[in-house]
Amino acid sequence: MALVRGTANALLAEANAGQLHIRLREQSGYVLGTRPGLGEVNSWHKSLPILLRDLVDAGLGEVEVLLEHQLPHSKQRIDVVLCGTHPRTGDSSFVFVELKQWSRAELYLAEVINVPGLPGHHLHPAEQVRSYCQYFVDHTPALVDRPSAVHGVAYLHNARRPDVAALTQHPVSAYSRLFTMDDRAQLADHLGAVLDGAAQPGANRLAGDEFLGFVHRPTKPLLTHAAAEIRDREQFVLLDEQKVAYEVVMQAVERSRAARTHTVVIVEGGPGSGKSVIALSLLGELARRGLAVEHATGSKSFTETMRKYAGHRSTRTKGLFKYFNTYVGSQPRDLDVLICDEAHRIREKGINQYTRREQRERADRQVNELINVAAVPVFLLDEHQTVRPGEMGSLREITAAAEALGCAVEVVRLRDQLRCGGSASYDDWVARLLGLGAGAEPPISWSKLAGPLDGGIMLTSAASPEALEAWVLQQAAHHGGTARLAAGFCWPWSNPKEGEDGRYLVDDVVIGDWKRPWNAKSEGSKAVPGVPSSAYWATDERGFGQVGCIYTAQGFEYDWSGVIFGKDLVRRDGHWVPDRKASKDPAVRKADELHFSALIKNTYKVLLTRGMRGTAVFSEDPETQAFLEEMTS
Repeated sequence: MALVRGTANALLAEANAGQLHIRLREQSGYVLGTRPGLGEVNSWHKSLPILLRDLVDAGLGEVEVLLEHQLPHSKQRIDVVLCGTHPRTGDSSFVFVELKQWSRAELYLAEVINVPGLPGHHLHPAEQVRSYCQYFVDHTPALVDRPSAVHGVAYLHNARRPDVAALTQHPVSAYSRLFTMDDRAQLADHLGAVLDGAAQPGANRLAGDEFLGFVHRPTKPLLTHAAAEIRDREQFVLLDEQKVAYEVVMQAVERSRAARTHTVVIVEGGPGSGKSVIALSLLGELARRGLAVEHATGSKSFTETMRKYAGHRSTRTKGLFKYFNTYVGSQPRDLDVLICDEAHRIREKGINQYTRREQRERADRQVNELINVAAVPVFLLDEHQTVRPGEMGSLREITAAAEALGCAVEVVRLRDQLRCGGSASYDDWVARLLGLGAGAEPPISWSKLAGPLDGGIMLTSAASPEALEAWVLQQAAHHGGTARLAAGFCWPWSNPKEGEDGRYLVDDVVIGDWKRPWNAKSEGSKAVPGVPSSAYWATDERGFGQVGCIYTAQGFEYDWSGVIFGKDLVRRDGHWVPDRKASKDPAVRKADELHFSALIKNTYKVLLTRGMRGTAVFSEDPETQAFLEEMTS
């Protein structure tokens, strides 16, 4: 959905009257649920009239123009989409335009630039629009057989060509062309070659209708892509900060090999922001280049699942996936790159009962070990996913450790949201619901926060666990995809029992007449017929029927999610009240009061953000259930 739609002629008249940027600001509040910043409004006010005037001067005044169109399953928006017909074929033709007000810019890396006056690093605008085009085509079945219907343009309308000379060397493709204010004639020629200025207005409207009516499939689940990424060079499409993070790591690797530098890269982002996609893209490319690279996490479920899916045909590939405690006592710079996924799970010490004596003698803080073992250690983290006592992977802790060890530090923050339907508001809704983050705003009902662009995510409450289970099953049956139920750790967890027909799981999760077992235990228990091991609960089709816990759900995604709030977190008098006595997690119960509350809230934050397409919630506590019903209305 676009914020504003109209012909170039009509929108130019509105811009000349000083009204277009005002309408965009109002539409942003209505559609997105948030008011844009002053900088964004000013950019509309200054950039759009220039492009619209260029279109009219080029004879394209009747082309349909969509402003601020949101990419499917993503927060990112395309500045302008031009919809019309191709002058040669008569088929629909779409041009994505990325507008920049920059008058100067310089290359930092091959596809990353610095802009005077703007903090941080930025993706090359030609690469930005190229990735938007490729991403849109990849997520639009109707365009699979006609990808050439889409074209991409980056327009630096305030820049003289000599002032951005380095940027103009970017490779040219149908999805990626860069123009400056000196190239207005060439821009007009290019647009005239892919859009018919003489087409009937009705044809342009039909093209706009077609574009807005495209059906988009959900983002590919991580694991279905992992094996191809590692072995077959099928690339994830990385957007904006994701690509910046990738390029920053690749440049740090080049520096380390040329000058023996030691750079720590920290990538911070919320659930579904693409951290693991970046990790796998790096792992695949670096491994193909023959560099010593490994992927590590603190999660048995995540590591074992990656070994199964990405390494099932290759022992070598399987060996790329390790655990944080693998590196206890390791020699410095054993690796070129260590990719630490789910880095919020780093612990103070990596030693355990299986650590050999000689390793124990050399053991250091786990964060130091992970930094020292590679020339370029990469940490991907979300500070609000720390769910156990002793987990200390945070931006502050890792930065302090890196600087103490004399390392350079690069930080990239991810803003995009690829999970939860790409909703621009869902992650904010979860944070406000649970009161997470400094200065968190109060909870708000979904209907008041969500806008029309949030239609990709379904959110509801269920009146009972039976209704919760029925809802996720119904969505999976009707819309396709995977469904799972997960809950806070508020019920005992029994070992499997022996029955007349063999081993079976005990129905530990009991709410009224509804009874279900937890997923299988991970340690010291034999296999149960028809039940996946705990590491594969989220990905094995046999996982439905058991209730997942935080340790088997974290790091994974499924389409339809049912979340059961236990009595370890209840709503009382307008506030969340954590209850240690209701928790059955022996590790979390040992936390002090401050950390216990944070860990429980983080647990439910993780559970609430596993669903890619929809989530239903239920609490066995009546007051909390009433609150959830109000917030999901």
